[in-house]
Amino acid sequence: MSRDLKLISASMLAWGLGEGIFLIFQPLYMQEFGATPVMIGTILGINGVMMTLFQIPAGYLADKIGIRPVLWFNWVIGVVATWMMALAPSLGVFMGGLLLYGVTLSVMGPLNAYVQGVRGKWSIGRAISFSSAAYNFGGILGPIIGGAVAETFNLRTAYFVAGVIFTISTIIIFFTRDLPRTQEVPAPGETHLFRNKRFMGMLVIFFLVVFAITLPQPLAANFLQNERSLPLNQIGQLGSLAALGSVLIMLIFGNLPAGMGMLIGQLSLMVFSAALWLGTSFFWYGLAFVFQGGFRLSRAMTVTLARPVVREREVSLAFGVVETFNSLALIAAPVAAGFLYDWRPISIFPVGLAVLALTSILTIRFTRRNGQHALAGDEINGIENEVRDEA
Repeated sequence: MSRDLKLISASMLAWGLGEGIFLIFQPLYMQEFGATPVMIGTILGINGVMMTLFQIPAGYLADKIGIRPVLWFNWVIGVVATWMMALAPSLGVFMGGLLLYGVTLSVMGPLNAYVQGVRGKWSIGRAISFSSAAYNFGGILGPIIGGAVAETFNLRTAYFVAGVIFTISTIIIFFTRDLPRTQEVPAPGETHLFRNKRFMGMLVIFFLVVFAITLPQPLAANFLQNERSLPLNQIGQLGSLAALGSVLIMLIFGNLPAGMGMLIGQLSLMVFSAALWLGTSFFWYGLAFVFQGGFRLSRAMTVTLARPVVREREVSLAFGVVETFNSLALIAAPVAAGFLYDWRPISIFPVGLAVLALTSILTIRFTRRNGQHALAGDEINGIENEVRDEA
C-alpha cells in the first residue's frame, strides 16, 4: 500500500468516526427543532441539491488545478460546517450548517480519482473499497459514542465531539502529496466526455440504483424511535452495526466484478428493508443495519464501472459527473421517503423493497448487455487504453 493511500485512509477513518457520532441522529436532532417528517425529508433532499451542484465543478477544478487543493478545501469546509451545526440556536441556522456540510460531498469525485491515482499495484476496485472500508471502520465506534453522548448530555454535544475529530482528520489530509497532472495528446476522432455515449448511458442506471438503495434509509431512525420506541443508545448501536456491515461487505465484495458488486449491494438493501418491515425485535433491526452496508458497495461500484470508459485526463470530471447523478438520487429519495412516512410510516420499507427488486433486475440486464460483469478490478488496468478508441 502506498504512503498516500495510507494517509488518505487514516484521514477517512477519523472522518468516519466523527461523522458516525452524529449522522444517524441527524433526523432526530431536526425533530427536536420541531421539524415534521416531510420537512426532514425535504431538508435532506435540499442537502442533496448542495451535493449535486458542486460535484462537476469540483471534478473540473481537480483536473485543472490538481486534486489535493480540492481535497484540502472540502475537509476544511466540513470542519466549519460541523461547528456551525453544533452552535446552531435554531433549525434555520442548523440547516445552513447542514447545507454547507453537503458541499463537502462534492469531494467524492476528486477523492475517488485521487485514490485510483495513488493505488500503486492495487486494482481500482480494491483501493476504493479499502479506503471506503477505513471510513466505515471509523464509523463503527462513532454511533456508539454518539448515542452515549446523547444519552448522557444531549444530541448537540455530539456535534462538538465530531468537530474535534474532524479537525484531526483535516490535519492528516494536509500531509498528502498532490498527483502529477496528465498531459494526454488527444487521439484523432476522440470525443469529449459528454459525447461519450457509453458513459452517458451508465448515468441513468446509476441514478435509478442509488435512488433505490437510498429510499428505505433516511427515516429509518425516526421509525425505530417513534414507532418501535427504541432509545437513542440502541439506535447508536444500530449505526455501529451499519458501519461494521459496510466494512465487511466492502472488504469481502469490493474486488468483485463491478456489476456483480452493485447487484450485491442492492440485494443487501432488500434484506435491510425486509428486516425493518417485518422484524419486531432488536435482533432483526441489527441484522437490517448490518446489511445496510450494501449501500456504500453499490455506490463505489458506480465509479469502478465508469472508469474504463473515460479518458485519463477527464477522470476527476467523470467521477464528479457520476457523483452528480448519484446526488440527484439522494435529492429525490429522501423527499419520497418523507411523503411515504407521512402517509404511513412503515410503508417506506415495502415500497423500498419493491423498487430495489426492479432495479436489481435492471442491473442484471444492464451488466449482461454491456459485458461489465466481466470487469474485475485487475482487468480494468488492461483496458484503459481502449478508451481512446471510443467515439
